[in-house]
Amino acid sequence: MTFTDTQKTALAAPLSTANVKRNPKGHDYVEGWHAIAEANRIFGFDGWTREAVEIKCVMEKAREIGKDKAPGFGVTYIARVRVVVNGVTREGCGAGHGIDRDLGMAHESAIKEAETDAMKRALMTFGYPFGLALYDKQRANVTDEQPQQQPSEAMLTFVGTTKEKIRLWSGTGKELGEWWNSDEQKQARRFVGLEQSEVDALKTLVQQRVNALNTPLRMAG
Repeated sequence: MTFTDTQKTALAAPLSTANVKRNPKGHDYVEGWHAIAEANRIFGFDGWTREAVEIKCVMEKAREIGKDKAPGFGVTYIARVRVVVNGVTREGCGAGHGIDRDLGMAHESAIKEAETDAMKRALMTFGYPFGLALYDKQRANVTDEQPQQQPSEAMLTFVGTTKEKIRLWSGTGKELGEWWNSDEQKQARRFVGLEQSEVDALKTLVQQRVNALNTPLRMAG
């Protein structure tokens, strides 16, 4: 299975500085949640998978924490994560550090950071929006312009299917209104990330169909 033209365009799009953060050491990066959101947007919510192939603790020791030098622990993990998209497999390695007065919390923090770091490195190989652009010292594919969000394949499919269902609705207008306002449909619209303008457009179609279904058929005399 190959990538669609829409996906190729999205993967080749420059990374907006609005999505770039800087850590205390002065290194730029994209956040884990943003990388996941971009993968869902570009590949579809069911179009990619990630798997933690290896997670290993490489350091655990007692240490002092903060200015008051409270007793605590420092933990470091390394991880390897595999990402699969359209049959294309990429892997990335990352490290995570946890510091906490509670040993268990330190381990949890380090594991999460290591897995997220490895996932981002795997996704980065697919294109600029995942942080690949930051590896170029010239920053040729990093822009100050606000990112132009292209609709995902999942969103386009959802909108098309919903429009067709409204057009072919065979029940009553009341039933169509109940279907539109159901919790299931509300959750589905949120799940694919519909903008309010798109929701309003679909709502208008629903209202038009409800009005048509509620209008009695006039028979010719």
